[in-house]
Amino acid sequence: MFILILNQLIKMLFIMILSFICYRLHIINQEGNKNMSSLLLMIVNPCLIITVFQTEYEPDLVHGLLVAFAAAFLAHVAGFLIAHFLIPEKENPEFALERFGAAYSNCGFIGIPLINSILGSKGVFFLTAYLTVFNILSWTHGLVLLNGKFSAKRLKEGLLAPIVVCTVIGAILFFLQIRIPSTVLDSMNYIADMNTPLAMMIAGFSVAQADLKKIFSHIRICWVCLLKLILMPLATLAFLSVLPIDRDVAYTTLVAAACPTATSLTMMAIRFERNYTYASEIFSLSTVLSVVSIPAVTYAAGFFL
Repeated sequence: MFILILNQLIKMLFIMILSFICYRLHIINQEGNKNMSSLLLMIVNPCLIITVFQTEYEPDLVHGLLVAFAAAFLAHVAGFLIAHFLIPEKENPEFALERFGAAYSNCGFIGIPLINSILGSKGVFFLTAYLTVFNILSWTHGLVLLNGKFSAKRLKEGLLAPIVVCTVIGAILFFLQIRIPSTVLDSMNYIADMNTPLAMMIAGFSVAQADLKKIFSHIRICWVCLLKLILMPLATLAFLSVLPIDRDVAYTTLVAAACPTATSLTMMAIRFERNYTYASEIFSLSTVLSVVSIPAVTYAAGFFL
């Protein structure tokens, strides 16, 4: 598994570097970045989610999905506890951003292409559990953390996110064993194949906007990245190694937890008038460092899973 993930991350890194260069050379601008992000979020990811549910009904898959939901919830709880106790609130005006950044993963943009490449549609099938839990918790716990209060309206917004809606649609089709016509399904698969290159290009565009030299010297940001990329996935690995969990479910949960800081941190920082620049810096550094940290975590996992 370590070799598979390392090999895939190297491929993804090349795409990210290319997009980094394109942005710095002004071949694409921020408006293009936003448009590509919308395309990935609203079209490509939903197509991928629905297509992975177009499989034969098997009790083992259903059991694995339920276990994946439980594992995803425990992984997030581990992240919350680590962030709460190791990121102090006192004399730290950005503690909310740091705690969010340490607890929530970019399990969509980075997790989906990575899991799809190493475990295929079965892995993405299990990953939908992590994505759903992420959306629910980020719009409840995460919302309270950044905005100071809960909002049913914002929770509704999270539950109506394209990935969640398509997960529900895909699950209905799966349990009822309704098949999408082959011609339509083939077209959706072509679109779904765009996931990895688009996701990594968007990551590269985002990193290109950051002052990496400045960020690498920022102690607080480095600390948040250490918690997010090393401590949280190792805590997740700790409980995965002692529970009787299917290997594919365990690796899916672990890789999702090991992904860099969620892109929603910067979007929520803008929406709730937090320090958008600082949020973007956390996201950028964690994304760069994850190219090394994810293989390191999966290498350690090989001794326990």
